Amino acid sequence: MATMSIPAEIDEILGKLPLRIGLYVPDDLLQEWFPPATKDGGVDQLTRTAAEQYAARFECEFQHDAARAEGVFWKWVPAL
Repeated sequence: MATMSIPAEIDEILGKLPLRIGLYVPDDLLQEWFPPATKDGGVDQLTRTAAEQYAARFECEFQHDAARAEGVFWKWVPAL
């Protein structure tokens, strides 16, 4: 699979993402944006770590859901 850079629009979206709203990204795009992907088509720990580091640049969180085959970027809500 060819490596694809993260579209600039994603930087803009994450920068403006409101609290409690998520950006859901399917595994195939996560594998292209944050290689290396595993040979079996799954998202490995290196990919998850790279996505977490990318999210942190925008004060976002990242979590991967293997059952749904997608990751989500979101801004957490500070304790009220």
